[in-house]
Amino acid sequence: NIMQILWKGQSCFQITAVPAKNSHALQNFAQRNLGGQVKIVIDPYSDELGLRLPKLEADIVLVTHSHFDHNNVKAVAGQGPFLVEGPGEYEAKGVMIQGIHSWHDQEEGAARGSNTIYTIEVEEMRLCHLGDLGQKELTSEQLEKIGQVDILMIPVGGTFTIDARAALKTMSQLEPKITIPMHYALPKLKVKLDGVDKFLKEAGVKRVEPEAKLTVKKRDLPEEEAKVVLLQA
Repeated sequence: NIMQILWKGQSCFQITAVPAKNSHALQNFAQRNLGGQVKIVIDPYSDELGLRLPKLEADIVLVTHSHFDHNNVKAVAGQGPFLVEGPGEYEAKGVMIQGIHSWHDQEEGAARGSNTIYTIEVEEMRLCHLGDLGQKELTSEQLEKIGQVDILMIPVGGTFTIDARAALKTMSQLEPKITIPMHYALPKLKVKLDGVDKFLKEAGVKRVEPEAKLTVKKRDLPEEEAKVVLLQA
């Protein structure tokens, strides 16, 4: 089993994984579905953003909050994908998902409201997508719920979410093995965000070449040195 993670710009990811075949629901699903692969799409955006969402197909769709650049669910194809739009614990197609409440702004309950952080457990790895997190740091309750993170998807562009410096602080709280920055300036983006270079500089990472996708197995996760991976949108 090799998990694949693709970034489609802003906070949108498509993850393809093969869950363990121990649940009934999954066995039925796997019989219908070649190779038992599950496709998860997070935060599909609408064209108003200036970027064009490519054709995406999903078995599970996660939405971190209801802004147009994160919640274009109807653009995602699939056989009635399982939709998660908020806090709670879910199991779908053999994937364990947890939604954790957080704030979109620095101040609690401020104008832009709530945001859901998701953890996704599949292929013996735990992924965490922070959505449009705006909090300067995570609370101890949030940290406890998130737990040990293997792969972290974190906003770094500032303006509407945490910026490079706050992203670094959040990373030091979570200590992920692999970090994928998201929600930063891209050529056609109509929203003004910082570029990713600011984050890389803050993190002391020399310019890394963006990769088309991240392909990862549990046994290949870095043990000592945490790694930052840039993906091409």
